[in-house]
Amino acid sequence: MSTSSKTLIAEPELQALGQRAFEALGLPPGDAGDVVQVLLLADLFGLSTHGLSRIESYGERLDMGGICKTPRIAIERAAPGLVKVDGGNGAGPLVGMHGLRAAMEVAHECGIGAAFVRGSNHFGPVSPYSYLAAEQGFASMIGSNATTTIAPWGGTDARLGNSPLGFGVPGSQGAHFMLDMAMSVVARAKIRNALKAGQPIPDTWATDSTGRATTDPKAALDGFLLPIGGHKGYGLALLVDLFAGLLSDAAYLTHVKSWVDAPDEPQNLGHFFVLIDTRRLGSTAWLAARMADFAAILHGSTPAQEERPVIVPGEIELRNMARQRTAGIEFDNATLALLRQRAGL
Repeated sequence: MSTSSKTLIAEPELQALGQRAFEALGLPPGDAGDVVQVLLLADLFGLSTHGLSRIESYGERLDMGGICKTPRIAIERAAPGLVKVDGGNGAGPLVGMHGLRAAMEVAHECGIGAAFVRGSNHFGPVSPYSYLAAEQGFASMIGSNATTTIAPWGGTDARLGNSPLGFGVPGSQGAHFMLDMAMSVVARAKIRNALKAGQPIPDTWATDSTGRATTDPKAALDGFLLPIGGHKGYGLALLVDLFAGLLSDAAYLTHVKSWVDAPDEPQNLGHFFVLIDTRRLGSTAWLAARMADFAAILHGSTPAQEERPVIVPGEIELRNMARQRTAGIEFDNATLALLRQRAGL
């Protein structure tokens, strides 16, 4: 079924199409499978801007050599529970999956494990990795650095990225807690939408090019995104970059290459995966009961707006996934056409 701009497509069909498209771009089948798994989960969760629509930017950079089609990914055990991963400038979700699996392996052995990753690129949203970890019984803290779009607190030029940070805890009957957030108040896409609509924006979203708060979306697009929580969000964004970039021996802050300005050059992004094997803390039934009670306490709060009940992070994404696995994934027609073109169809 299709509308003027969207098509409902079954998950297996979209997975097969994505697999064929990334293989046609030069990725070996197993590597393409890792990339598609992460991006398809993003689409199932309703995060379409970070799903298979990334075939456009990933494809351009693979064509230009900015991303290596057949990277040599190296994994080094630095300590019993600590792993270093060099992604060899591979596609971000491929490198991210290697980092996640390495962290799960050492966390399974030691109870807690961490993987620090360098030599990567944009790896999609955090929530697919948190979900995959939770499905295996691991609680997680996962982050990545990013191209610079945020000015230092009180500064007037972009020196840190809108770096994503996420947490996950296995939930009762698959109702996992998944918090996935970037460091800016809003994405630039919301500001672009306000400009198209001729509407002002709140002065808490961004600054102009001089670092002053603005309600003008055009001035905001020429300026910088504001971090969540003011100076506290600035500190949190720096912490993510310290873990993902500096400690991983990846690029950090202004050393990160812009995939827009230099699409043919490696970004050397960094990620970190810190996992806890919850089965070392108690039985699966013990955790499920506590997580169910945790959610019930929050759901029991009378909502301020009747039509907007209290939710726990992850519920929206998991509901979207359940619905779309039954009814089909709502997919943009233009992106579908691009996938088919890349797949040679």
